[in-house]
Amino acid sequence: MRIRVFTSGVFLLCLSAFPAMALAQFQTPTEEELKMTSDPKAPGADAVYLYVEEIDDDPMRTEMFYFRIKILSEKAKELATVELPYLKEGDGKIASIQGRTIHADGTVIPLNVKPEDLLVEKSGEMQVKQKTFSLPSVEVGSILEYRFALRYDEHWIIPPIWEVQKKYFVRKAHYSFTPIQTGLLWWTRLPNGATVKKDVAGRYSVDVANVSPIPYEEWMPPIQSVLYKVLFYYDESYTAEAFWLTAGKQWQREVNHFADPNKTIRDAVAGIVAPGDSDLDKAQKLYKAVQALDNTDYSRKIGESERKELNLKVQKRAQDTWNQKSGSSEDIALLYMAMLRAAALPAYATKVTDRGERMFDPTFLSTSQLDDTLVVANLGGKEMFLDPGEKMCPFGTLSWKHSDTAGLRELADGVGIGSTPEQRYTANTLVRSGDLTLDPHGGITGSVTFLYNGQEALRWRQLALENDDAEVKKRFDHELESIVPAGVEAHVDHFLGMDAPDANLMAIVKVTGSLGTATSKRLLVPGFFFESRGAAPFVNEEKRLEPVDMHYGDQVTEDITYNLPPGMSVEAAPQETKVSWAGHAAYVANSKTDPGQVSIHRTMARAFTFAKAQEYQDLRGFYAKVAAADQQQLVLATAPAARKGN
Repeated sequence: MRIRVFTSGVFLLCLSAFPAMALAQFQTPTEEELKMTSDPKAPGADAVYLYVEEIDDDPMRTEMFYFRIKILSEKAKELATVELPYLKEGDGKIASIQGRTIHADGTVIPLNVKPEDLLVEKSGEMQVKQKTFSLPSVEVGSILEYRFALRYDEHWIIPPIWEVQKKYFVRKAHYSFTPIQTGLLWWTRLPNGATVKKDVAGRYSVDVANVSPIPYEEWMPPIQSVLYKVLFYYDESYTAEAFWLTAGKQWQREVNHFADPNKTIRDAVAGIVAPGDSDLDKAQKLYKAVQALDNTDYSRKIGESERKELNLKVQKRAQDTWNQKSGSSEDIALLYMAMLRAAALPAYATKVTDRGERMFDPTFLSTSQLDDTLVVANLGGKEMFLDPGEKMCPFGTLSWKHSDTAGLRELADGVGIGSTPEQRYTANTLVRSGDLTLDPHGGITGSVTFLYNGQEALRWRQLALENDDAEVKKRFDHELESIVPAGVEAHVDHFLGMDAPDANLMAIVKVTGSLGTATSKRLLVPGFFFESRGAAPFVNEEKRLEPVDMHYGDQVTEDITYNLPPGMSVEAAPQETKVSWAGHAAYVANSKTDPGQVSIHRTMARAFTFAKAQEYQDLRGFYAKVAAADQQQLVLATAPAARKGN
């Protein structure tokens, strides 16, 4: 069940005028369905959808849903509780709910409890409500069967979204849609062999069988970009080229109206830049000025009544954002573009898809997939993509969610579809440098410095905008817990550079506890301090269905120096190791022994962001070798030992 929100309004239903008999009828279970304890096409599944049906009728303003589910484990008994959220607008509601539980012996227990109608959320006049009911007497082996219907207000025309893929394997499903016959388009991602069909009556349908469950794989692309679904929508544009040209021109008119470099903007720019500044200097100074404004996407938004009390205008132009010293991320991005133009620097807007949410698809003819505005500046004949609406984002850097994505883009001679550059792995670095002292029993004290540049620095700085220092330290310590060795406590003491986005971010971490295992003659210590507990990605996944999306490339370096107790020497230390996945990633580790101390170095450089599913075995092989190398130990002997050069 879903909540659909549309620019024209919201649906949902009252079925007082729609006969319940029109709903899908309950089915008599087969002997095979009653006795089944597993499905050979879904081995190990906790449940299986035996049948799913959705019938949508826009002329009648109705939607009908029907589900039959076989419960195969205790875990899946949670499916007995059904939650149906909806937006209470236009007197909408969910009605005609019917259900029953069928035991494996054929016993039928009907749903005879009235569903609860709960208010989940309220914001102004908008109310999110939810119908909730629990099917009775559910056991492992039961079949759950329920149906319900929706009817939305006659003023709304709401084409359906068919969510073909479910949490569990689907044996069979049928979807049907009767549209209002004008300008219907649709977008699909369906299993092999499944297509949208149209009959002589103008109804559209999809029939599918043996649909795999929603994938949950480590480091997947955004789930909305891989799910099987069908989206219907009404639009007069019948080709992608025509749609994006029309939508792009409308967007460009709105952008240029807002970002007009009028006298107010020109005067502001004159007070920020100097006549002798280079183009780059001007762009940097203006960027710093707009980044200093209150970005209301990261702070409290001002309500309409408060805006009137403070005599603030609704922001319709860039000058309003500058005068009020605050605005949304979009307002600030367009203000920056207006200022660049006022400084006689060529600048263009681009509105892109947030890659953390979905991937841009030009065949889906909807601007709803475009999320955030960036600015492309032409400085010295070279384009630079800038992210002024992303609070704390350094000049010349894009948030990873805005890199290697696409959307609408202004051009010197019009508008079109454009993309943003991929992250350079060398721009996202973490160096962990530690100086630790061991005692003969493995007790450890010392400190480690975390030095961030790039995306991780941006993440922590944005977290600090919304939380106090104590909360940020608490969250940092929580992440430390998962990477420091067992028996060791690590707590951040303080941060440096948290408020300076153009500088490196530094975290000073204090370390205490017990490290390794002591015997009568030796002390065994993990060779790599931060890798002894970390789970190596991909190593345990033998197969891969979906591509790998690591968000951005990066480089992580670890330099740890152990100061040894008197009378102890190094018997063995991590050997020089090099692992490479050509063109994608590289790993280097080594150690160096000096009197009274040993230093261990490790660097992992990952230059790729995406990997295709067919590249997975190469990727997995690389990480398996890295995981094996990370298991090397540092062995300290109580009696002097011949020192091995490394």
